[in-house]
Amino acid sequence: MFPEPETGASALAAAAIAAYLLGSVPFGIAISRLFGLSDPRGIGSGNIGATNVLRTGSRPAAFLTLAFDAGKAAAAVLAARAVLAEDAAQIAGIAAILWHCFPIALGFKGGKGVATFLGAVAALNWPLGLAVCATWLATALIFRFSSLAALAAAALSPLWAWLLGPPSAAAFCAILAALIIARHRPNIVRLSKGSEPRIGGTEN
Repeated sequence: MFPEPETGASALAAAAIAAYLLGSVPFGIAISRLFGLSDPRGIGSGNIGATNVLRTGSRPAAFLTLAFDAGKAAAAVLAARAVLAEDAAQIAGIAAILWHCFPIALGFKGGKGVATFLGAVAALNWPLGLAVCATWLATALIFRFSSLAALAAAALSPLWAWLLGPPSAAAFCAILAALIIARHRPNIVRLSKGSEPRIGGTEN
């Protein structure tokens, strides 16, 4: 179920374009350069997200990448809601995450969308965001696999949406969960083989 349509097609397109401008900002690369670290695209999984930045050895840089990547998706959702309506907020959230994962300027090779997913969901509805973030944190603390934590948080997010509301967020979460799972296909293979690196380790 999606929210009631309230916004015209042209305004929705404008919201998606604005979300692109936010979502495609490669904070992982920018922060790594600011800290004098290696380009995250050249290590580990080669993506620009916080987990890969952590593999450069800098926890502060990884934390800032996580915060800014989550923040840009949250900003897209909140701005679209403030200027337009709830349907635009969801379109903006999806667009921000898509463009983070597939930025044109980086040859469509971006992050895996986890931090942006968490930021978008939290901005959409804070109890839902809290439940999804808690799922991620609990799974990460228990099993020490960042990828497994992301998969668990994404897979359970539609259920949390139905339980905590708003129900219109369930479809939004389902779309994003499918994207997160698709982006983690190599991790799923490694998890099944027992070769997935734990948090703080290096990726094969």
